[in-house]
Amino acid sequence: MTKGPPVYDGSGLRRARYAVAAVFCVHGAVTGSFATRIPWIQDHAGLSAGQLGLALAFPALGASVAMPLAGAVSHRFGARTALRGLLTLWTLALTLPALAPNLLTLCLALFVFGATAGMADVAMNALGVEIENRLDKSIMSSLHGMWSTGALLGSAGGTLAAHMDSDARVHHLIAAVVLTVAGVVACRWVLDLRSTPEDEPPPRFALPPRSALAIGAIGFCAVFAEGASLDWSAVYLEDVLDTSPGVAAASTTAFALTMAVARLLGDRVVDRFGAVRCVRVGGLSATLGGALVVLAPNPVVAMSGFGLVGLGVAVVVPLAFAAAGRSGPNPSQAIAGVATITYTSGLIAPSAIGAVADATSLVVSFGLVTLLAFGLVLGASVLRTGDRRPAPAGGAGTETGSGAGAPAPSVPQD
Repeated sequence: MTKGPPVYDGSGLRRARYAVAAVFCVHGAVTGSFATRIPWIQDHAGLSAGQLGLALAFPALGASVAMPLAGAVSHRFGARTALRGLLTLWTLALTLPALAPNLLTLCLALFVFGATAGMADVAMNALGVEIENRLDKSIMSSLHGMWSTGALLGSAGGTLAAHMDSDARVHHLIAAVVLTVAGVVACRWVLDLRSTPEDEPPPRFALPPRSALAIGAIGFCAVFAEGASLDWSAVYLEDVLDTSPGVAAASTTAFALTMAVARLLGDRVVDRFGAVRCVRVGGLSATLGGALVVLAPNPVVAMSGFGLVGLGVAVVVPLAFAAAGRSGPNPSQAIAGVATITYTSGLIAPSAIGAVADATSLVVSFGLVTLLAFGLVLGASVLRTGDRRPAPAGGAGTETGSGAGAPAPSVPQD
């Protein structure tokens, strides 16, 4: 006699939400741990600035290639097992870049690093969307806020390790072990969604659905503004406004903190006003911020502008993932499509800003950022996609299948 699938009650869904939040934090901590040791990795591999720039393109390339596979992995092994395995591969991949002795091996290591990051990213966002649908309230913004929190924690640990002049190979090995254990433990309580025999497996490789392209365009604009501000705000303050290096660096930290806080607090705002209205207002905020940066007569005004950009784009990517997960019959495929577009934006934004700055000036570069921010205002309506669908029995779900039942009243979208 086979045992029927357990039902998730309210407490089970809350545990699953906190577990996925912990997974997002672990994922972000890997990124933060790696980013702070890039100078050590560059020196260890003996790379020039141009060679390092080439190598740093490979994580996004690896992610773009591998992300479409995440849906097939989840279908084959179930959501919980797939996430546990993919997250473990990602945390352990943290050890690879510091081991690379030259450009070729570093490119290969970063390709694997990005591939595992992208697949884990898709798996955890798909589970986050499923929990959001079952709870019938916004949680994606706070989940991405936990990712930002993890990135800050990982950066703090990396900064301490760099200050102590520790070997990045040792630092990343210790961090990988700690984060692997934390990730495996957190995955014990995520939803264990499994495909039924009637479910067709998703294609291993497939182009993003049309719905994902429109939603991804919104994510592209937001990630471009985010990446440009994170990577170039300090340079902008130093080169354009003749600010001291300490103040310039503080502006980048302030921007990252603004993003994290806005995401952690964003769910209540989204539930109150709806996704479309939040993105439109956020787009206006980011546009105003970009204009302040371009017209800034002094560092205080520019830093205020960067803060408004961060505040404006903070919830856009979480809402784009949520909309993708409700946009069609294959949520993982749609989420993978949106993730690929946003990763691409993050890849090209820093170099595009640099190229425009070389041809004209940094002021003109941030004029481009301002225009893309205004694109959020114009395109926000594409996030009015699908309703949240609770699981059967008023929001409780089973461990088999998607758990989607009759449509519930949707969160306000406009």
